Amino acid sequence: MIRDSLFFRWVALVTLVACLTWPAQVRALSIGEERKIGEYLLYSMRKELATLDDPDISQYINRLGKTVLENIGPQHFDYHFFVVKSDQFNAFAAPAGLVFFYTGLIETMKTEDQLLSVLAHEIGHVVSRHIAQRLDKSSKISALSLILGAAGLALGVPGLSQGLLTGSLAAGQTLNLKYSREDEEQADRLAFTWMQRMQRDPESMREMLQTMRRITRYQFGPGTPQYLLTHPDPEARLGYVESLIEREQQKQKPSAYVPTDNFAFLRFKYRVLIQSTDLDKLRISCVTLVNSAKEAEQRHMGRYGLALLDAQDHKYEQALHHLDRVREQYPRETILDVDRAVILLQSGRHSEARPVLEQAIQRDANDMYGVYQLGKLESMTGNYPKARQLLLRVAAVMPEYAQLYFDLGQLEANSGREGASVFYLAKYNLYRGNIKTAKQYFMRSAKDATLPESMRSEAKLAVERLDELEKEM
Repeated sequence: MIRDSLFFRWVALVTLVACLTWPAQVRALSIGEERKIGEYLLYSMRKELATLDDPDISQYINRLGKTVLENIGPQHFDYHFFVVKSDQFNAFAAPAGLVFFYTGLIETMKTEDQLLSVLAHEIGHVVSRHIAQRLDKSSKISALSLILGAAGLALGVPGLSQGLLTGSLAAGQTLNLKYSREDEEQADRLAFTWMQRMQRDPESMREMLQTMRRITRYQFGPGTPQYLLTHPDPEARLGYVESLIEREQQKQKPSAYVPTDNFAFLRFKYRVLIQSTDLDKLRISCVTLVNSAKEAEQRHMGRYGLALLDAQDHKYEQALHHLDRVREQYPRETILDVDRAVILLQSGRHSEARPVLEQAIQRDANDMYGVYQLGKLESMTGNYPKARQLLLRVAAVMPEYAQLYFDLGQLEANSGREGASVFYLAKYNLYRGNIKTAKQYFMRSAKDATLPESMRSEAKLAVERLDELEKEM
């Protein structure tokens, strides 16, 4: 079911532009065209995909992506990395550097290097512009088709959104975006090189491909995961990656790979699983790890999972007990103090949570999860100026975090600043994919004389940009 009448206007605009300006022959998207699609998708994709809109999860996955990008030089696009709540074994790169990881894929991973290897592979497809190049290689694909596929993903039209990556598309056309074997080899070769530059063991690439091969064997047929439809033939990919590893080993040089500390990854994984999987099954898994895992790290982090589960069940004292046991093993991990403060907040112990958060932020000023939690605490206790300062600090680092603007909107409303509240609700709706509502709020803000000039100017520019994108898309 189509959920937004804007879709019809958008399709009409795209069709008109295509008929007037695009040549009959198929061609690849230009950098500029791909960038515009990506910008619109960045605003709109949350309406289609259930992303885990959490500053902690977002901060980790984007830091990891930045680690890869720092090793590959200047790029055409600003990359954004998202975690999607879905049990599918899937990951994909959309136009202009938007990269998505499904929770079903993350659940299969055991180490940060495994996640990094898949992340690097997807970046390899973006860098090589494989999606845009598909337009040159298939007579059934047009730039209009890709735009319509993007429209489906952005505006919540299931038939179209599936077409963007896997098959059927508008007007009976087929969008054949399945990567070729050459595409896959190029992305794997790039990922292998980048893993080496980061001093990460490319063996993790082999491990993930072995996982993919196993899933292929057990899920062959109509139920084949989307990732294996768009990234075909893991057997051939495995052979290619093994040849790269063997060639490197034949150089007989001392290993330059640095052992990876998986604390941050495992914490991220449990934070993802607590929001996306069956909690009873997760508890069984955590108890099993705590009681019988051979590796100490797995036992400790299994206990971390139990702390999250107990907090979810409102068993706060038990959750704090588990978390304290984990903190004993990782005394330098400031983020665990933030986790403790969050449990204290959940149990209503605000006065105890505040000094824990303040000390954690002093130790790690770059942890936006801690800054955000302290901002929420200050807002809950009526210290609006301090809360505003902290939340705007998060906004400066994570400008696309939608919930943050909802919190700021509530804060301003409680402070009697209705104009500022409307402005932040405009930004909230923009990053939740409610483009029409966002535009209406921005138009109000652009004319609101009670707002500072900086806010009115930003609102005016937002309206102009949304108008421009609607016309171009």
